[in-house]
Amino acid sequence: MPLSNTEIRYYDSNVLRLPADKRKEYHEQVDRLVAALGKRLRDQTDITVTKVVKAGSFAKFTILRKTSEDPVDVDVVFYISGRNVTQETLASLSQTIYDALIKLYPNKSVEDFEIQRKAATVTFAGSGLSVDLVPVIEDAGRPGYGWQFDIHDGTRMQTCAPCQIKFVRDRKEQDSDFRTLIRLAKKWRNRIELKPLKSFAIELIMAHVLAKNGTTGSIEKRFRDFLLYIAQSGLKEVISFPESGPVTTAFTDPVVIIDPVCATNNVASRISEAERGEIVAAATEAWETAMFASTEDDLDVWKEIFGPRFAVGESA
Repeated sequence: MPLSNTEIRYYDSNVLRLPADKRKEYHEQVDRLVAALGKRLRDQTDITVTKVVKAGSFAKFTILRKTSEDPVDVDVVFYISGRNVTQETLASLSQTIYDALIKLYPNKSVEDFEIQRKAATVTFAGSGLSVDLVPVIEDAGRPGYGWQFDIHDGTRMQTCAPCQIKFVRDRKEQDSDFRTLIRLAKKWRNRIELKPLKSFAIELIMAHVLAKNGTTGSIEKRFRDFLLYIAQSGLKEVISFPESGPVTTAFTDPVVIIDPVCATNNVASRISEAERGEIVAAATEAWETAMFASTEDDLDVWKEIFGPRFAVGESA
């Protein structure tokens, strides 16, 4: 018989979800870093930081607790004013932040943290927390919006970190198990090391399935529906949302998933045709496994999807 909602919620609460004490610890680490770095940038550079926003899975409450398979990272967006987006580059902004970090922590060893020049990433060895510092040149005419540079090719795109957080929060209000479903999907992704399928894409595909199917059915069925959508559609349909407005760009990428905050940004643009096939094949296999596990009421088969720590109760 299928897993009950109570069983899946037990697994999510006790195995997948980031515990409250760890969330508090990470918040405090990030806040200390942001306060110190913000002061350094104000005092020793000509950069004006107008706002700092914690973003990504951490801010959306879809982050997984840390394991050997599941890293923990926090995106911290620095909104910068007084800069011309056509004259700046990712390298110029990241270098400024990198230099400020080196001056801020000149005596820290690599055991304490690691600073990566390209991504401006700080990794705290004690907690294992990685903090990605993301510079965004603010759009003075649109609160929350700004221009972010792509780390891979240096192109710039519009973004709105608060809007992306709101997007997930709005879906959570429609479906109280929306974040649970995302964590289930991310755990499956991490378990099989399906690296081309990024967390943002998972969130948007899940939101698209929610829009198509509603909240009918159990959590287990809706997770299987997520896998089935990928398997049946082949990810060949354009996915978009009302928040993005009309999509007028003619995308030619193998997978097209429109950023809800920017209709000209395809968040899946880096997925190649071969990777699309890999994702579809993995989802098809997982759906077949999930159907068998559900029919046979076999927890060991569910572990093929979620790993050996899958548990639905104290005695499981």
